[in-house]
Amino acid sequence: MNHVPRTAQPSTNRLQRAYEKPRIHMNAIELLTTRASQGKLSEPAPDDETIRLALEAAARVPDHAGLRPYRVHLVRGAARERLGELMAQALRREQPQATVDELAKARSKALRAPMVIVVGAVIRPHIKVPEIEQVLAAGAAAHAILLALHARGYAGIWRTGGPAYDPDLKRAFGLGEHDALVGFIYAGTPTAPAPRLTRATPPEFASEWNG
Repeated sequence: MNHVPRTAQPSTNRLQRAYEKPRIHMNAIELLTTRASQGKLSEPAPDDETIRLALEAAARVPDHAGLRPYRVHLVRGAARERLGELMAQALRREQPQATVDELAKARSKALRAPMVIVVGAVIRPHIKVPEIEQVLAAGAAAHAILLALHARGYAGIWRTGGPAYDPDLKRAFGLGEHDALVGFIYAGTPTAPAPRLTRATPPEFASEWNG
């Protein structure tokens, strides 16, 4: 029986319209040892299937007590301009003396990639799970998203900066005073090879402990 490929059906939810597309595949060790931050990004943005897989990967991170603190927001299209305006407002609050050019630069940051993935942590009081563990879980989710992008032939870079700690900007993403915005992942198609960096070798940071 011949297989008839499915066609994507119209839907208001882009993630529900995701269907399999051929992308790069690599084994797990190659994936872990070749991922690198890449700031030179352009269209196309990660496709819907890649985003679906990235979010599934994020949901598999270590999560003490199953609190699921991670929150992920996809920012693309014109929404990036609104994010850029929030970044400019955050700079104005942090530096009231900021010049017009500095504000314009802050405003343009959200346009450096075709998609910005905002990752946050909603902190819940828990007798066995301190705040740091919940933030670490959200950080692990951000890393899982970066790995999934790399596995599918896209690239990304994880940034923070002043806007990540601005209460008003955090509030725009549903995060309260005690929650954390762990990062902005700029995602897209790499336009150049990742920079060659000198990586730490295991003996520099790992040792055998004998008490």
